Amino acid sequence: MSPALPAVSLAAVPGRRRATLDLAREIERRGFAGIYCPSFGDGMGLCEALALSTSRIPFGTSIANIYLRHVSDYAQSAALIHELSGGRFAFGVGVSHGPALERVGVKAGPPLADMRAFVAGLRGAQRIGELPPIVLATLRKRMIALAAEVGDGMVFANAARSHVRESLSALPAGRAEDPRFFVGDMIPTCISDDEAAAAAVNRKTLFGYVSLPNYRNYWREAGYVEEMNAIEKAVAARDFDQVPKLMSERWLSDVTLYGSVRRVREGLEAWFDAGIKTPILVPSSAAGNQIKAFEELFAAFA
Repeated sequence: MSPALPAVSLAAVPGRRRATLDLAREIERRGFAGIYCPSFGDGMGLCEALALSTSRIPFGTSIANIYLRHVSDYAQSAALIHELSGGRFAFGVGVSHGPALERVGVKAGPPLADMRAFVAGLRGAQRIGELPPIVLATLRKRMIALAAEVGDGMVFANAARSHVRESLSALPAGRAEDPRFFVGDMIPTCISDDEAAAAAVNRKTLFGYVSLPNYRNYWREAGYVEEMNAIEKAVAARDFDQVPKLMSERWLSDVTLYGSVRRVREGLEAWFDAGIKTPILVPSSAAGNQIKAFEELFAAFA
């Protein structure tokens, strides 16, 4: 079994933001591969704090929504964090999802064209200093190809492990193996000897994602046609109680990590073998909050 540790996802929860920095220092002390901050809870702000409160661990956003700030403002912040961190920061950016954009009154354009223009705007910003590596949030092959063309890496969220090699085939030859090119995936993770309870937690985590057409189309492409068709019908009928029952164990095991320490560690090894160089575990607990989830994670990888 590979001795390599995964990276982890970390968000600053209101009321526990200082404690989050203590947690980040503990993640660093334990030798995890990185800390990646989602958009909720101000991931960019947390990354700036990480630049000053940690000293060795790589970190980044996964992801910052390109529509929420002007590109020149993002460029200033990204360059600042990059410099303060001594080059440990990766700027992960993405087009987010329709419901998230609707909540803030943003109307998105074509994702590929908007992402290409955004990256060009970052690279064209003046008097900001050096930019960090730019990592694109990816799901399907056209965005993966764009990440290779204009970016320095790619990061999935909730990828199907069995489909990763096929997805990576969209990269130019040798790019996936290039140590300078980031290949990550955010993986919902729940560690518990009560496997059914852990599975239920991950199903709850993924409820919002299976409600999105772009994710259902991706998972159909990955071979889960029956599950996604049934979920689509339930969502259209607003039969939301039925949706978790339609998330098959086969699908859940391919997209998430859950169950005993042994099962989770073996599953992590399979993610490395599939070609994900930086698995980013998104911990949840069947028995508590974020702090409890990290306690379980630390014990599993002690």
